[in-house]
Amino acid sequence: MPLLPKADIRKAALERRSAQAPEMRRAASLSVARRGLELARSLGATRAALYMPMRGEIDCLPLLADLREAGVATALPVMVAKDAPLVFRLWRPGEALEAVSFGVREPAPAAPELKPDLIFAPLAAFDRAGRRIGYGGGFYDRTLMALRAAGARPVYVGLAFAVQEEREIPAEAHDARLDFVLTEVE
Repeated sequence: MPLLPKADIRKAALERRSAQAPEMRRAASLSVARRGLELARSLGATRAALYMPMRGEIDCLPLLADLREAGVATALPVMVAKDAPLVFRLWRPGEALEAVSFGVREPAPAAPELKPDLIFAPLAAFDRAGRRIGYGGGFYDRTLMALRAAGARPVYVGLAFAVQEEREIPAEAHDARLDFVLTEVE
């Protein structure tokens, strides 16, 4: 059976994600935080990049707080330009964020850059082989490519609800594969 186009898979997965009840979302975020902290500890991670949740994404702020408490430096992504890799800037809960386009909030330009050894990324859909569909901008793919070209090997982890899993995601040569996916069930 041929695979659906990425846009169709994205739309269906985001609809399933949006249908999650608020109490389920909270429980899922706490479950993912526990698993994410366990993973960071098992990897010996010292610098983690996360994201400011929006549009129904798994709320990674409990994970970010747990990582900070465990002594892990945390950062959020900053979009420098449309076709450029993301830059990660140090951010701690309670620090100010600046609103940029599309309702995204980022650390201030004065915040120090951080090169993560662990990247937690949001996604629209994923499969068991580590393929991911994001929102179509290619930011994480470009970022992973640039980090790897510079010799860095961050562990790449997708955060999602289990209902976002697909049987198979079509892959292109530039798509960066996830090392792990954390959901509320595994």
